[in-house]
Amino acid sequence: MADTNRTRRQRSEQPRQRGKVDVDWLGRDLRGTWGDRRLAARKKVADPRFQRIDDLTVADHRQRAFEQLQLLADDGAVLAAFPKRLGGDDDHGGNIAGFEELVLADPSLQIKSGVQYGLFGAAVLHLGTEHHHDTFLPPIMRFEVPGAFAMTETGHGSDVASIGTTATYDERAEEFVIHTPFRGAWKDYLGNAALHGKDAVVFAKLITKGVDHGVHAFYVPLRDADGAFLPGIGGEDDGYKGGLNGIDNGRLHFTDVRVPRTNLLNRYGDVAPDGTYSSPIDSPGRRFFTMIGTLVQGRVSLDGAATIAQQAALAIAIRYGAERRQFNASSDTHEEVLLDYRRHQRRLFTRLAKAYAQTYAHERLLVQFDGVFSGRTDTPEEREDLETLAAGLKALSTWQALDTLQEAREACGGAGFLGANRLVQLRADLDIYVTFEGDNTVLLQLVGKRLLGDFAKQFKGVSKADIARFAADQFFDRATSLVGLRALSQDVRDLRNVKKSSVALRDADVQRDLLEDRVETMVADIAGRLRHAPKEQEMAAAAFNAEQHQLIEAARAWVELQQYEALAAAVERAPEATKQVLTHLRDLFALTIIEEHAAWHLEQGRISGTRSQAVTSTIERLLVKLRPHALDLVAAFGLGDEHLRAHIATGAEASRQAEAQAHYDRLRAAGELPTPEKRAKGTNPDAQPIAVAGAAPVPPSAFTDSAPSAPSASDAADAEEGATLASR
Repeated sequence: MADTNRTRRQRSEQPRQRGKVDVDWLGRDLRGTWGDRRLAARKKVADPRFQRIDDLTVADHRQRAFEQLQLLADDGAVLAAFPKRLGGDDDHGGNIAGFEELVLADPSLQIKSGVQYGLFGAAVLHLGTEHHHDTFLPPIMRFEVPGAFAMTETGHGSDVASIGTTATYDERAEEFVIHTPFRGAWKDYLGNAALHGKDAVVFAKLITKGVDHGVHAFYVPLRDADGAFLPGIGGEDDGYKGGLNGIDNGRLHFTDVRVPRTNLLNRYGDVAPDGTYSSPIDSPGRRFFTMIGTLVQGRVSLDGAATIAQQAALAIAIRYGAERRQFNASSDTHEEVLLDYRRHQRRLFTRLAKAYAQTYAHERLLVQFDGVFSGRTDTPEEREDLETLAAGLKALSTWQALDTLQEAREACGGAGFLGANRLVQLRADLDIYVTFEGDNTVLLQLVGKRLLGDFAKQFKGVSKADIARFAADQFFDRATSLVGLRALSQDVRDLRNVKKSSVALRDADVQRDLLEDRVETMVADIAGRLRHAPKEQEMAAAAFNAEQHQLIEAARAWVELQQYEALAAAVERAPEATKQVLTHLRDLFALTIIEEHAAWHLEQGRISGTRSQAVTSTIERLLVKLRPHALDLVAAFGLGDEHLRAHIATGAEASRQAEAQAHYDRLRAAGELPTPEKRAKGTNPDAQPIAVAGAAPVPPSAFTDSAPSAPSASDAADAEEGATLASR
């Protein structure tokens, strides 16, 4: 009996492999265009000098991050994006690729570096002109002048256009007077503001000759050589935070602080000595968005860092799940590996598919970013596309990072809660990623507005007859869906057979059609409702406000489509064996997204009831197909023990389990294993009716142990089905 159970258990653990992952090829493909930059950054991540020490005080953590950043500056690792004539490499994509890897060392170091070089220094680079580059950038690059990026205010975060700080030009002195007129206009949450910042780029409304020309950036000294605030400047320490406590976030306020006229970063707007304002961009709105758009790299880098954090979390959880054993579901002598439980697979593999899709989507974003900022593809249209994609990907990847880190933590039980295994601290540090560089909800509104704008452009210059035909086609398509004709045609093709439905759902064209259709339908619906909205401002705003939820959902659907397309493209270029495994991963990503929005697809008549059922059953089959490749798929991330620094991901758990099993095997072989009470009595007084053979009752220890919850009878049924499928 024991031998039979052991054979069954081994078959469950090792379903028949179809396809084999070429880990080396996949690793190179995942690292993308700037793989060398990533590998160089990972060498630094592996250096203990750059790694986080968890039990530091806030003060000590701040000092350590400061010293670490000086080390990065000394070896030039953070200077890649700056001009070659000043000591950089003019490598914008490579700079971001290396920067985002620092999240593995310490997110505080990564973000402090981002404040110094990606915000403060980048503002001087992209908003200033040659005078500012030559004057201010060299000491910034050498980290001789730590700086703050003073945009956000206590009263205004994402709505930068409405900030209260003013910069009023004084013609007689040829100076700008920087002033915060009320408490809500204090600059807030600024890295380097509480302690280390010597200078700042301050965003304020430029006023000259009584005209407000909107938000512009000014270079403003903050502290003297002894670290004391200069006259007219004050501030506060933001204090302890929920994460990133290696960064000295703080507040700043200005009372009639004067700076020279030439401290205006004047690439997009300038003031002559006599106070005359000029700009190469006539439209105030377009000028504002152009200036803000030059700082898009913050969103690009957060998308990448959030994706890398997911890779790390999944590598830790899947390595651990492949070793940790719990409960005798199918054997009297061997406990089950956690990763063989179907629920455990679903909680991790679906998120693994999303991490892959986000990794490949980020690579596309990074290539587009580099094209624009290098000047190769720098057009207004490309910049608008870049801003839209960066906003959408940053929103979904940072939200998904929190979800994945939390699920990975729970999947590792009590071990996941220990600081030594990093998951809890990573989640705390990444929490703020969903808020800074643009609140995620606001960013998706930006994406949604772009989708509406693109929809409206289709009809620019189109005749009324063409519009009428379009409306008729839309009406016919909608009517076909709502009366069930589309679903009926699916049932006819599938013969209401779940297996045939599953085959259809694994077709890339079907997946793409469902994902595209959701975007197009939602955008058209919103546009149709807004077309009849009143023109009067207040009523028009109310009408748009009523559509915000649907607009954000449409934006989310569009971003999911971009992620799918990126993963699908990776499938097509993969070597044959790896392609098969990546196809399963692509299918899992697509069907997970479709399942999450199943209610919409059913309500809209886009899928039949049979196909809706097949979505879930197909996901279950895909989990079985991916189980043998799980360790290879996370190995391709290229994260070694020195990068993860999580004890449970080092193989220590496998050694512990082997030791325990060897102990019981010795006792069993020697005949010294005590007989369980229920066997000694010849009966089982605790037995409960269980419908599925091989499912063990939950032991009392399951309610006190910190390990993941016990498998249910359905888990055992899933394991049974998985073994059956694998043996076919």
